[in-house]
Amino acid sequence: MLLAAVFLGALFLAYANGANDNFKGVATLYGSYTASYRVALFIGTIATFAGSLSALFIASDLIKTFSGSGVVPPEVAGSPIFAASVAIGAAATVLLATRFGLPVSTTHALIGAILGAGWVSVGTHLDLDILGRSFVLPLLLSPLLAVALALPLYSFLHHAAERFAIRRDTCVCLDGSQLIPVRHLQMAGTGESHFAVATLEPSGQLVTVGSHRQCVEKYQGRVVGVPVRALTDGLHFLSAAAVSYARGLNDTPKLLGLLLVVELLDLRFGVLMIAGAMAAGGLINARKVAMAMSRRISRMNDGQALTANLVTAFLVIVASRLGAPVSTTQVSVGAIAGIGIVNRSLDRTMVGAILTFWLLTVPIAFALALDANLLLRAIG
Repeated sequence: MLLAAVFLGALFLAYANGANDNFKGVATLYGSYTASYRVALFIGTIATFAGSLSALFIASDLIKTFSGSGVVPPEVAGSPIFAASVAIGAAATVLLATRFGLPVSTTHALIGAILGAGWVSVGTHLDLDILGRSFVLPLLLSPLLAVALALPLYSFLHHAAERFAIRRDTCVCLDGSQLIPVRHLQMAGTGESHFAVATLEPSGQLVTVGSHRQCVEKYQGRVVGVPVRALTDGLHFLSAAAVSYARGLNDTPKLLGLLLVVELLDLRFGVLMIAGAMAAGGLINARKVAMAMSRRISRMNDGQALTANLVTAFLVIVASRLGAPVSTTQVSVGAIAGIGIVNRSLDRTMVGAILTFWLLTVPIAFALALDANLLLRAIG
């Protein structure tokens, strides 16, 4: 029964991870009106699944890191009760955040759950030194690095665009998908009732747009004979797939460690089960977090979205190769927030809500895993 609890708990956590995380890699596609929700979600799911399978060969060090061994004694880390309570506590925390549409870190939830479950078994004898070196330092640095890299990279790409005489046209989305170039854009109204009045190209027709956020910028011009919009969109799709691939690569070992520590499944079968549960969570339950990541942190055009994706993919792939458990959520949010700082569209209220739940993730997961551990002990 306890082994079944470990198995179900790990799948529960993988589902929660997919629901909260699968769309993060493709959030900029949807946020910049480059792809529809369904297309972006499909790309994110396929690329994440591919990253999960690759984790078996590239990111094996992370499997050991997230087994809990080292933070607690090996005999505790190998206990089915410990593994099950960690999975349940982390999964419940991530699903709670998903319910409110807040992107959170599964890594943070796992840390809190490992501490909560470990507290029941060894009390104050947790090895916090290992925790600080292996977990806290990468997690603190990764979002700051994302912001720091996004700013100069976008500045470089912006100057390159000017050098090639690439211009930006403001467009209005008329029917949910079709983007029409705008000749003039003027803001009117005050407070929450503000709206935009746009003159369309080439007809000169006037339209009223409900919000300035519904107007997006698209690049026009050519580089080496290739239309800039087609080139930017192609690179944007590739970078979004790279971010999703990197997320699967970095997150799958964290979840797989819970199954392997009790020798419950063959490694290859465990990867398939985790990858499948993550894909299901994203396909079924990702919309609220998708809206938050895509439209509520900052406003992005194609080039800005591409910049955020390049930064996120680079940092997460490098961290996975080095065995550093960075949070894809923090890196992605940091990169998008960096773009929001550059173009002055950062929604500080939304960012504040996300940061608040980030601070609460560890204590919530700690409490839930501790309760799950006590309950499983009583049943066992």
